[in-house]
Amino acid sequence: MPPVFAAFLSLLILQRIGEVLLGERNRRWAMAHGGMEWGRRYYPVVIAVHAMFYISLLLEWRYRSHGWNSAWPLWVGVILAAQIMRLWTIRSLGRCWSTRIIVIPGMGVVTQGPYRFIRHPNYLAVIVEMLAIPVLCGAYLTAAVFSLANAVILTQRIPQEERALEQASGTFLSQVPRFIPRIREKW
Repeated sequence: MPPVFAAFLSLLILQRIGEVLLGERNRRWAMAHGGMEWGRRYYPVVIAVHAMFYISLLLEWRYRSHGWNSAWPLWVGVILAAQIMRLWTIRSLGRCWSTRIIVIPGMGVVTQGPYRFIRHPNYLAVIVEMLAIPVLCGAYLTAAVFSLANAVILTQRIPQEERALEQASGTFLSQVPRFIPRIREKW
């Protein structure tokens, strides 16, 4: 395995491990403060798909890829933008950020950071990554399969998360755009 690819893959995996550890620490904090978990039975599927994504990326790089995509500067930029979105999301949610769906009754819906503009910025970052990372690596089959798998997961996860947030906060989320920035009209 070429050293640059090994370093890139290692960096991504270490980042995901760090996120899982942070999410678990935040989960324990939320549960200690009355948090309720939703979608628990789907969580192992989410973890499995994300783990298989990196295994597939490695295998496709090794056996099918012809190397880095020729437009690699573009794809690196897209991936960096997704990373910035994820970090902004994690910072905006603070202790409420987790890889699980956990809500604390009575706590309001976060409306700062990227949440001022879109409802699910973390999922947007994941959608971008599931496409851009494998395309950068010339792993087009991984990009297609795992983008589709992630889309299926999100069709279950997003409605569950929205119901949980609406129930816990009393806020009706349809007032916040999903993936399209809010355009404010000036009269």
